[in-house]
Amino acid sequence: MKESDVLVLHPPRLTTAERFYLPAILGGLARTLKHLVDVLLRRRHRVIQYPEQRREELPVEQGGMLLRTYHGLHRLNRDEAGRVKCVACFMCSTACPAHCIHIVADAAPWPDREKYPVVFEIDELRCIYCGMCEEACPVNAIELTHRYEAVGYSRQEMIWGKEKLLEMYDLTITEEPM
Repeated sequence: MKESDVLVLHPPRLTTAERFYLPAILGGLARTLKHLVDVLLRRRHRVIQYPEQRREELPVEQGGMLLRTYHGLHRLNRDEAGRVKCVACFMCSTACPAHCIHIVADAAPWPDREKYPVVFEIDELRCIYCGMCEEACPVNAIELTHRYEAVGYSRQEMIWGKEKLLEMYDLTITEEPM
């Protein structure tokens, strides 16, 4: 390696005020005072009275399309015949960073596909709701809805099976476009 190929970096020199973190402290105090004035003058409402008031999702426009920005509970979609749309390719469970999707596949009784999921479970407590499963699915069988109310009295109740995921589809198919 030649000496001319080596790039020596020097950290920027701090001023006396920056050495004492004075600009950062004053900037933080200014931000706090601004929020305090906003709250006292009731310019912004940051608190909602849940469950009487619901959080509204603000759509984000990107490239002329409205994108949804919130990922909620899962659902398994149905095909035109009312069957589960999943072909048990294991792409969603492979893409899941939390490893919360469990699938057991079997030969499909229908001629239009090779496999179908006998068991399809998602641990909703372990899930981080990142949407990777939705992105990885080649047949759009799994989706994240806008619903966020999930109640269970035990951990076992929060492991949603195929029936519960299809039930969520039946509840949300009229609310949200696919």
